[in-house]
Amino acid sequence: MSGKEIWVIAEYGEEGIKKSAWEAVSAVRLLSENLKTEPAAVILGNGIGRFAEELSKELNRVYFFEHPLLSKYNANTYVRCLYYLIKEKNPAIILAAATFRGKDYIPRLSARLDCGLISDCIGFEADNGVSFKRYVYGGRLIATVKFEESEPCIITIRPRSFAYKKTGTVNGEILRIVPNIEQQDIMVTIQEIIKETGKRSDLSEADVIVSGGRGMKGAENFKLLEELADVLGGAVGASRAVVDAGWLPHTFQIGQTGRVVSPMLYIACGISGAPQHLAGMSTSKCIVAINKDPNAPIFKIADYGIVDDLFKVVPVLIEEIKKSKKN
Repeated sequence: MSGKEIWVIAEYGEEGIKKSAWEAVSAVRLLSENLKTEPAAVILGNGIGRFAEELSKELNRVYFFEHPLLSKYNANTYVRCLYYLIKEKNPAIILAAATFRGKDYIPRLSARLDCGLISDCIGFEADNGVSFKRYVYGGRLIATVKFEESEPCIITIRPRSFAYKKTGTVNGEILRIVPNIEQQDIMVTIQEIIKETGKRSDLSEADVIVSGGRGMKGAENFKLLEELADVLGGAVGASRAVVDAGWLPHTFQIGQTGRVVSPMLYIACGISGAPQHLAGMSTSKCIVAINKDPNAPIFKIADYGIVDDLFKVVPVLIEEIKKSKKN
């Protein structure tokens, strides 16, 4: 593996390169230091040269695919471009963030390359080769997984598993690539992108998440959680029961069949703590549970618990936070 490259496929949005991508950059740097390899990034798009330049300040090399047909994300074009570059350059390890987008195209890329994939990793060990750590059984255990004679190794990193800090100390080269793709190569065409309204953070990127469950009693009561999220600068999430009831769309769902999150602060309001929900948020750095049932399972993993009516507690929290901000 020595001398080969380790890649990170960088994801970005309108605001710039995503936090989860920078975390993956940190993981690539750590891996390359331990395995004596070259760290590199791959980014695909059109008119995003500034993002490639940002990455070149952190890693030795940036492969920059630029083409008008890459202006919008499309799994088919991503896989097509990456496949041929991987075959040409033969990197040892490929990392990407385990976001909605990463979970969409990375398994397809793994299948196209006929190589292994370890998903949702939270760490690694570099003794006698490299092995990766990931949660199993709904977060109850951590498994250590190792590739056997598989190259490249493809890994997705769970957001917030690695701390990131930009150094700006590298002067990496940018290799601009114009891929040979045409409109007929795209099997799925995006007709329209409907953006969520509001300025709240994306769930996978949020430092603070205020989440509601069946105890919210109705869609109209989520305004209370939205206000708490706003004063904390966070995002709003929900349990499966809320989504099944039609109170919020599936994009808000946290759990085994929704988003997996790991914010600095997770406030669970009226959530009992079903195993499938805990699987999606149990790695949060600090968990605060508000529930009037003292036997709710959520209290078993909470750092702080408030046994009371959320409709009494949350307004008080909002007012106290506003007061502390004024002071």
